[in-house]
Amino acid sequence: MKSTVSRAVVAASVTVALGLTAACGGGGDDGKKASDPAKSAQQAGASKDDGEAGASKGDGGKPAAGTSGASAASAAALEKAAFADGDLKGYKVQKMSEADMPAQTVPSDPAACQPFANMFMFATEPAAESRVGRTLTGPDELDATVVSLALLAHEKADAEKVMDDLRAATKKCTAYEHADSRYRDVAALPAPKAGDDAVSYKVVGVIEGQKTPMSFTVVRSGSTLAAFYSINLLQPKKFGVPAKIVEAQVDKVEAQLGRAKGQ
Repeated sequence: MKSTVSRAVVAASVTVALGLTAACGGGGDDGKKASDPAKSAQQAGASKDDGEAGASKGDGGKPAAGTSGASAASAAALEKAAFADGDLKGYKVQKMSEADMPAQTVPSDPAACQPFANMFMFATEPAAESRVGRTLTGPDELDATVVSLALLAHEKADAEKVMDDLRAATKKCTAYEHADSRYRDVAALPAPKAGDDAVSYKVVGVIEGQKTPMSFTVVRSGSTLAAFYSINLLQPKKFGVPAKIVEAQVDKVEAQLGRAKGQ
């Protein structure tokens, strides 16, 4: 049986290629919700807002109060800091539902690649205290690039650990298996000069025998992580998170939540 991850990527490629606007829900085999951000491409063009969609608590804990750079921001604060439709000219912004950002993680093989496997679901270890997600499409209707992003609220020390673990994984992990899918050619990419710290890397997924390059960028501003994922399912070699998206989102995070650099 194909994993939810495999089904999501295949379904997303069909959705983007045909320009469909129907939203597809997500579930997991045997009760697991093993999803990845590529699934959010299925949500493009369809609204699932219910006033709370897109805001989730990392592992069921209560979001921390306050919005300073040293402590974890609340889900409500993250919502204000995340992109809203109209923030980025030409791009359509939609919220990701909790089903697209499952808190439960699935082990990777080898374990050294676990930080990458977690980031597919915008999950982390230690778990974020609150999370919100967005999917961006456009502005060129002929461009099949889909960017998903999430803001993750941590205590500052935990946010720093997540960044350290991702950076270490770029040196130790070159290939792995996760949720019945294979990923190869993992490699670090030049990180943007944004926030207090940033990590970028690429992963080539082998889905249905097809190699699909994907790129990730994670930026830390104080105790908040802004994580970005990009994939182009029609032109796999054309991938990468646009710098203007990273810069605009990080700027909004710092304007809304502050930036406690050096603290």
